[in-house]
Parts: sequence; C-alpha cells; structure tokens
Amino acid sequence: MTSPAVVLGGRAIRETLRTPEAIAPTLFIPLFFLVVNVGQAGRIFPTGHTSFLHGQGYAAFQLPASLLLAASFGSAAMFLVEDIEGGYFDKLRATPIPRTAIAFGRLAAEGVKSLVLTAVLTLVAMAFGVRLASGAFGFVLLLLLTAGWAVVFSGFMQLIALKTRSAAATQSGGLVFFPLLFLTPNFVPRHMLTHPVTYIMEGMRSLILVHFDWAAIGKGFLVVALAGLVMAALNARAIRAYD
Repeated sequence: MTSPAVVLGGRAIRETLRTPEAIAPTLFIPLFFLVVNVGQAGRIFPTGHTSFLHGQGYAAFQLPASLLLAASFGSAAMFLVEDIEGGYFDKLRATPIPRTAIAFGRLAAEGVKSLVLTAVLTLVAMAFGVRLASGAFGFVLLLLLTAGWAVVFSGFMQLIALKTRSAAATQSGGLVFFPLLFLTPNFVPRHMLTHPVTYIMEGMRSLILVHFDWAAIGKGFLVVALAGLVMAALNARAIRAYD
C-alpha cells in the first residue's frame, strides 16, 4: 500500500510539471549569477596562479553557490499556500491520513526536483570546463547534499506558510537566503573571510575542487542533518497545531 506522503509527493511533482514557469527561474537565475560572477572575478583569480582553484577555472569555485541558489528557489511553500487559500488543505486535514504526510510529501517532491536541477546545472557547468575532482561518487554526494539543503530550506519556508497563510509573506521569507549567501565563502575561501556562516558550501566545493575532503563533506552533511531534524520537528508541530 502506497504511503500518503508518497501519494502527496507525486501530486506535488505533477504540480511542478504543470507549471514550468515556476522552474524556469530556478535554472536561469543560478546560471546567470554563475556567468556574471565568473566574468567579473575570473581575471582576478586566474586558473594557473590561484591556489584555492586547484588548477580549475573560477567557474568551478562558483558552481556550489549557484547550486545552493537553485536549491533555495523551492516552490513547495507557495503551492502549500495555494492549497490553504483554495480550501484543499482543509480537505486533506479532514481525511484519515497522518498530518505530517501533508507537509513531508511536498518536501520529498522538493528533494526529487532538486536532484534533477542539480544534475542539470552540474552537467551544464561541466560542458564549460568544470570537472568534479571527486568523480562519479562525488557527483552523487553533491546531489544528495544539495537536495538535502533544498528540503531543509523548503521546510522552513513551509513553516512561514503554515503560520501566516499568506502568499506575500511566504514569498518574502525566501529572500532571507540572499543576504545569508553573501556571508558564506561565496567569492573567496574561508580563511579570507572574517565570519563565514556555512559549512554546506565548503562541503560542496570540496567535492568539485578536491578529491575527497571528508572533514568538510562531513560538516556539510551534519549541518543539513541537524537543520533537517529541527525543521521536521517544527513542521510536525505546526501542522498538528494548525487550526
């Protein structure tokens, strides 16, 4: 018997496929930032004379930022608001299914979507000369780490949707990612920053530029796991307390 979360996740994926205009910015904007940033900084950090590039071009260093940006364009929360405003959410709550399946089904779909988008963006970057130093297994880890972040971020966005029940407030909440992105090792390595605030990007970057830096990779997955546990607990609490 198929679980309710899987059924609702499938519905969420079909929603995404029926609204390609919601996916287009997820691909275009990260690619745009990648091209612009590489064009601006590529001459400052030349391939052969910049140690932190490990022999690659600056595009390889910037790819994780684009992947995280794409992962933070999740549409799960906005579709949830539409369900709330249209009354479908109340109908789901009236059915004999676990309340957590309503939220986690959408998050599972967001993870699947992120896997596909991350693969597409990475393959596009590889076509322009970026290579993964960690090989095929590193590519799998990169997909999982990015998809994990997509689920976590979408989960926190769903909290805003459940609390405010407002499309405007939910959409505005997504903008918090942009200032946080510029507090990460986005343009230069960690040792050149005063107070970097992320381990996820460093874990992703190590998979691209270094063979395997397990310390950085482990920290990235640990942050995603801990944030995911907090997000899951808060989502479960919010949906059970929903009235």
